[in-house]
Order: sequence, then structure tokens, then C-alpha cells
Amino acid sequence: MAADTPSLRGLAYASMFGALTALGAYIAIPIPPVPVTMQTLFVFLSGCLLGGYLGAMSQVVYILLGVIGLPVFAGGKAGAGVLLGPTGGYLVGFVLGAYVIGRLASLRAKPGFWWLLGSMAAGLVVIYACGVAQLMYVAGLSLPSALAVGALPPLPGDVMKMVLTALIAARIRGHLKL
Repeated sequence: MAADTPSLRGLAYASMFGALTALGAYIAIPIPPVPVTMQTLFVFLSGCLLGGYLGAMSQVVYILLGVIGLPVFAGGKAGAGVLLGPTGGYLVGFVLGAYVIGRLASLRAKPGFWWLLGSMAAGLVVIYACGVAQLMYVAGLSLPSALAVGALPPLPGDVMKMVLTALIAARIRGHLKL
């Protein structure tokens, strides 16, 4: 097996994190147009624990579940149309954010709490950039308006989720066999 080829176990973990992200969509505070959900916790965990490639693949699995019609997106939504709506950029950002988090976390053999937190902060910037950009386009909002509705409401919760994830990932990252 080539060094870049993921193991069956790694693919199973990616699928599991895709399913966990779907579950996280159901734990939400419904603030329009962008609900605050637990999805980012699983995006953070997937990047920290699985690395860049498998972390991103976990989010591709999540998106594919929704695109084929399973009601896994926030608010029980499904279908490819969600990707074109006001929250679609965040979904794309989940893939890119998990990749960035995983790549940065993997730069150290044993990343500690602060390194993981910094990795997740970079990934969150990617998620918000994708989400806010699409929100601006779809809703016709200015950048300040899009930030006010698409980044500021979830930010405190996302910071708490990053701290929790860094505590969890720092403890179990070395024990996960991919």
C-alpha cells in the first residue's frame, strides 16, 4: 500500500466523523440565516485526530450524505440546493477547514493544547471565510453585515468548542491508530 493511501481503518474513522458531523447539525440554536450548531466541534476533532486528508474526507462524506437527500444539514435540510444557499459556504469551509487543521496539527509529532488550538483557529478562519463569502453573495450583504450575522453569533461557541476539542485531542491523538 502506498504511503499516501489511507487505511481501511482511517476511512472508517472518516466515515464515522462524517456521521458525527451530521449528528452535530441536530444540536443547534436556530439563529437565521446561519444557525449555531455542534458541527464545528466534529470538524475540529476530525482535523485534529485524523489529519488533513482524512479530516477533509470526513466532511466530504458528511456533505455527500446531505446531497443524496438525507436530512443531515442544519435544520434537517437536505439536497444539493443547500450548497447553493446562504449556509453552503460553511459546508465547503468544513472540508477546507478540516484539511487545514489536520495539516497544521500534523506539523508536530505531539502537538499540545496550544498548537492544536492555533491549528483550529486557522481552520475556523477558513470556515468563516468560505461561509461569509457565500452569505454575502447569496443574501446580497455587505462584508460588515455578513460578518455580523454569519461570524459573530457563532464565534463565542466556536471558541468554547475549540478549547474543549484541544483538551480532548491532546489526550487521545496519540492513541488513535489510523
